This record gives sequence, structure tokens and C-alpha cells, in this order.
Amino acid sequence: MAMYWDPFRELDRLAAGMMDSRQGPRVMPIDLLRDGDHYVLSADLPGVDPGSIDVDVDGQLLTIRAERTLRSDGDVQWLAHERPSGSFLRQLTLGDGLDTSSISAHYDNGVLSVVIPVSEQAKPRKVEVQSAPNTERQVTAKTSS
Repeated sequence: MAMYWDPFRELDRLAAGMMDSRQGPRVMPIDLLRDGDHYVLSADLPGVDPGSIDVDVDGQLLTIRAERTLRSDGDVQWLAHERPSGSFLRQLTLGDGLDTSSISAHYDNGVLSVVIPVSEQAKPRKVEVQSAPNTERQVTAKTSS
């Protein structure tokens, strides 16, 4: 396999890495949709160890943390290293009307799915209209004496 090494490209990549403002936790891309009486949040976390995923709810704040460790077997020389490693973090403020005590999460094929149910009080419901009981009104006329 022939590889062309461009020292200027490597210097550009090194400089970009040093100037990268994202030295802290990386942001994970998400999709969020409503499906009937629950919301489904899907977060892309390929290559993340499922044991490193942490989903917390504190009041109305949902926090997802994950860690992707750099895989290195002994003394290796990286020829290309473009996939981000380190900490991933995403925080979302949950609105009212959600059942935060029943949130569930599942990780499969690099995608974390978080299911957030709508609370019973916030679900649309039909209000029954009741009629007043049919009471007979008795009208009495007073006579003056």
C-alpha cells in the first residue's frame, strides 16, 4: 500500500488540533421526535463503550455523558487519527408535562435511544359535558290580600 505523506497537511492538522476550541467534551448529534404519547431522543455514539454511558435527570435537566477511549495496543504509530475520542456531553432542558420518573434508555449499534413519556396530566383527553339534572320547577304565585 503506497501512502503519500504531506508534511504541510500534517502541520495544518496539528495546528488545527491545537487551536481547536472543543478541547472539552464533544457534542453528540441527536434526533428528537414525538411518537404518540412519548418523545424519542436518538444520539449517535459510535464506538462508545456502553458501560461509559451515563444518563441523568435532575429536575428538568437531562444530561447524557459518554466516553470513547483511544484504542492503542502498545507502541503504535498513528497514520491517521480523525475520529474524536474523549468525553461526549449533551444537556437538554425538559419541558413541563413529561414523566421524568419513567424515562428509559437503550444503546444499540452505536445509537443511544432515550424514551421520555408524556405525563398523564399532559396527555390530550376528552372532557365529558354533563347536563344539569332535569328538575321540575314549581312556580307558585303569591296572592295579595
